[in-house]
Amino acid sequence: MDSTLDDMLAGKNPDFTFINDTFSGKIHVKLKRLYEILNQKSEQSSREKEKLNALISDISHQTKTPVANLKMYIQILSERKIDEKKRCEFLKLSLAQTEKLEFLLISLAKMSRLENGMISFSSNKLPVIEVIADALAQIMPLAEQKNISVNVDCCEDIVVFCDKKWTCEAIFNILDNAVKYTLPNGSIRVCVCKNNFYALIKIKDSGVGVSEAEQAKIFGRFYRSENAISVDGLGIGLFLSRQIISGQGGFITVKSESDHGAEFIISIPIK
Repeated sequence: MDSTLDDMLAGKNPDFTFINDTFSGKIHVKLKRLYEILNQKSEQSSREKEKLNALISDISHQTKTPVANLKMYIQILSERKIDEKKRCEFLKLSLAQTEKLEFLLISLAKMSRLENGMISFSSNKLPVIEVIADALAQIMPLAEQKNISVNVDCCEDIVVFCDKKWTCEAIFNILDNAVKYTLPNGSIRVCVCKNNFYALIKIKDSGVGVSEAEQAKIFGRFYRSENAISVDGLGIGLFLSRQIISGQGGFITVKSESDHGAEFIISIPIK
């Protein structure tokens, strides 16, 4: 055998030792990287299982009451002899619970899709007043019933980049809460301005407000503020709004004090 080859195999040739060490190093780096990838996938899988378990738990918990109510109303209608007036009342109650259940299941589906990045937002350039107008149209009937004044201050030349349908839903959820938690004869003001990066939609109401301690919690899934317990709701709207806006590169903040109204500021990219 050639002496040079003997030296290489025996590790006496420093050049061969360097090559061998470099090769081993590369293998080590690749194995380490493979381990990190597998570990990341394992952690991701665990997180997805946790999300799924949380969603199943939420569905079970939130649907329990309307389903129980529906069963009770149906049993009463089928097993008892009741007059026409009572029958109509129970049918209306059944319809209300069915609608609540439908809304809940649709909302849960939206929440799951948003959390798992399964929704693709279609970003288009459009006047922000168009989005606000569509959201306002949906809350005006209830605002008029409660004699709540709604004022809007927005320049028509402010444009944003957003998905109109989803952004309208996010704004509607906040406006809807403003109407719900504002007493009759109260007021809601929508003011829009902009800076170098965002259009700022400020929605201020004269409602019950949110305590400072709760402001970090109100965007959580199914969270209900202590001031909101007496008003019908599920604690889903603000969660969905934040998911929708953050999914498009924006954010939502709140300024409020208990019994002194609340101001939600929605920041939407303008570029």
